[in-house]
Amino acid sequence: MPSVEQKLSENKFVVDEGNPHIEVDAALLDAATRHALTVVCPAGLYSQDDKGGLRFDCAGCLECGACRVVCAGHPGALRWNHPRPSFGVAYRFG
Repeated sequence: MPSVEQKLSENKFVVDEGNPHIEVDAALLDAATRHALTVVCPAGLYSQDDKGGLRFDCAGCLECGACRVVCAGHPGALRWNHPRPSFGVAYRFG
């Protein structure tokens, strides 16, 4: 049986350079929410540096919306839109 990583590697990602579909204002998030983002994202796109700062890269986003749920209590901290047509993830496995 293929691993999750093998299944995800079958997906096709088309990144819309200069027009990210997710933008995060980490200054509006508390430490617990920043940590939760690093745990909940199935693609592992959120990470924290050694000072607790949040890093994010939308390339490889699965568009699952988990980050929207985590940030729901922090208005304005996360701007999430569907990618423009022909951009984003195309699932290829299964």
